[in-house]
Amino acid sequence: MDPVLQASLPFAPWIDPVGRRLPGIRPADMADWITADDAFAGQMALRDRLVVERPDDVIRMDPAAQPAAAELLDTVATYLADRPGYRRDGAMMTRPDGVAVAMDRDNPMATLARLCQDDFCILERRGDEHVLTAAVLCFPASWTLDQKFLRPLIGIHEPVASYDDALAPRVQRLFDAIRPDQVLWRANWLLYAHADLYQARREYERRPKPGLGASFLRSERQSLRRLPESGAVVFSIHTWVVARGNLTAEQEAGLVAALAETEGKHR
Repeated sequence: MDPVLQASLPFAPWIDPVGRRLPGIRPADMADWITADDAFAGQMALRDRLVVERPDDVIRMDPAAQPAAAELLDTVATYLADRPGYRRDGAMMTRPDGVAVAMDRDNPMATLARLCQDDFCILERRGDEHVLTAAVLCFPASWTLDQKFLRPLIGIHEPVASYDDALAPRVQRLFDAIRPDQVLWRANWLLYAHADLYQARREYERRPKPGLGASFLRSERQSLRRLPESGAVVFSIHTWVVARGNLTAEQEAGLVAALAETEGKHR
């Protein structure tokens, strides 16, 4: 199967001063919360297949999270109905690629998986932390949903070294403070030897080191938004995989510099 790739990357977190500092979060326009790009058809075809063939790997929902999940589905459906290429007709939503999706509120996460390119994680406040109570994760980047499900934020980020005792409280305060009328976003990036979108790995399972000449760059635009009724925080992920040769000259030069800096820190 041919890899599903975007032709370009619209941002470069390894160059941007805000993106280079953890957690690298900034405000976004509500109009940019969910977007479609040139890989829409290919990514959606893969999502449709994963929902059928690997539902237990890509979908999770705690029964107690049903109200938040249904609220998220309603919110996304209302949002997409005004986006180019989408058409709502009663209980059906037609995507820009012409595929009609039944709006099944009894299976909200599976329905969300098939509406847009984004993955969605629902985090609800339980005790002192926000806990992952529902998710659709078709495009994992070296983690698995079954290991992270029902964990609090600090457990979700195990074993990420940069998510330390200094960063964790800052992220929790951000989750507590975000308002329903806000969208916040950040981006990450990694080099990969292969362009596969589904790259699930268990905790402490090492990702093969691709080397400085790796062919593909993978970047996630991660957004946060609070649902007004349930109060749940939605963490959405839009994934880009771009051939290294398609980066702009500025992006490639910045990438080489960032890689050299990273290598220097680990010597």
